[in-house]
Amino acid sequence: MAKTEVFDSDPTHMARAAELKKELQKLVNSIVGNEDYRTETIDQANDTLRALKDLKLRGRKRSPLSIEVPNRQQESVSSPAPPTCPEEFKCPLSKELMRDPVILCTGQTYDRPFINKWLETGNRTCPLTQQVLSHTNLTPNHLIREMISHWCKNQGLELPDPIHHTNVEGITSSDRDRFLSLLEKLSSALPEQQEAAKELRRLTKRTPSFRALFGESDNAIPQLLSPLSGNKSGSSVHPELQEDVITTLLNLSIHDNNKKLVAETPMVIPLLMEALRAATTATRANAAATLFTLSALDCNKVLIVKSGALKPLLDLLEEGNPLAMKDVASAIFNLCLVHENRARAVKDGAVRVILKKIMEGVLVNELLAILAMLCSHQGAIIDMEEQGGVPCLLQIMRESSCERSKENCIAILHTICFYDRSKWKEVKDEEGSYGTISKLAKDGTSRAKRKANSILERFNRAVNLTHTA
Repeated sequence: MAKTEVFDSDPTHMARAAELKKELQKLVNSIVGNEDYRTETIDQANDTLRALKDLKLRGRKRSPLSIEVPNRQQESVSSPAPPTCPEEFKCPLSKELMRDPVILCTGQTYDRPFINKWLETGNRTCPLTQQVLSHTNLTPNHLIREMISHWCKNQGLELPDPIHHTNVEGITSSDRDRFLSLLEKLSSALPEQQEAAKELRRLTKRTPSFRALFGESDNAIPQLLSPLSGNKSGSSVHPELQEDVITTLLNLSIHDNNKKLVAETPMVIPLLMEALRAATTATRANAAATLFTLSALDCNKVLIVKSGALKPLLDLLEEGNPLAMKDVASAIFNLCLVHENRARAVKDGAVRVILKKIMEGVLVNELLAILAMLCSHQGAIIDMEEQGGVPCLLQIMRESSCERSKENCIAILHTICFYDRSKWKEVKDEEGSYGTISKLAKDGTSRAKRKANSILERFNRAVNLTHTA
């Protein structure tokens, strides 16, 4: 016989519980699906969770008696079916209850061991959204973890312990000898170099433990790069050899413990810059991807820009090679997150190149995000005006269906207008003809609404002053 408490059949309590659950799900979806979520939303979710718990406890206190309900399943040989896990508690990769939920930089939540496996195999995109990752750092999702804990207790289940995956390398002495032998071959004749580079590329892609081996020796990365750096005769590097070496460097950079070591190896960034300028398409794309991966660390961001890597990245962006564009844009975005790098980007002509690509309809969302950051620098605003940026921004705000793009446009426009009052006429004409600013003030994102309302308030003040005069 199974026991069902009176609470469970009380229509008032059931309706209130359903209402709380619906609100909780809405709050959780807002947190998990939005990287700009507010701390107030977390507090609201916690309050809702506590209210749901209190409602459950009050129902139990009001009902000291319980009703015996026949349970035919219990009378049969088979055991009762386990409770169905809520979808929001399942990892999108494993489709199972998460043990150690973590947040990716895109705002999506995954179970740590499964997203780690995804990243370790060389993926640099979010499995759900397919966005290119600005970094691979994982943040514990304490709210979801607490909610899973409450759910397990309410279901009478034992809360699963997180599976802590340490980087157990599992390298045998034979593997280590093979690794050292391949590094030695890189100092041999061209055929042996090609064979060794291709094998190291394969091993570092498929076996994460081989990436870690490069961190054990100060000389391993210089040995890897020796076929490229040792070319003193002036003859060009063999293109396949260069591609294999640069791609191996990319594979190494995915391993978090290697990022600092790789970037600080003196010949790495100059060779990546050289590959950006004069290599095959695949090599150039992988060189850009390597800089993007290395730029996950703030100290590397500064080092990469000081080395002069922004200019060749911008040149490759302007060239518009479709294979490399995503990684190039992601690398530039990452590098410009550091405020001091923005002046260098502006000096290197970033505004002109980015606006040109936006006007061509290339990576509009991604490039607008970079432009919004650069506009904190006065030189970027001047460049925007010279390149005819205002009409372009107004057109995107008017025609785009992407809320994030419109948000970045109005943020840039807000900065331009408050810097140069001569641009107010263009904005006022746009508002008069299409009501573009008013629409954003009403229906845009929270940030877009703030910027749009600020512009409209400025309009109103100007009108009032005119009437007063």
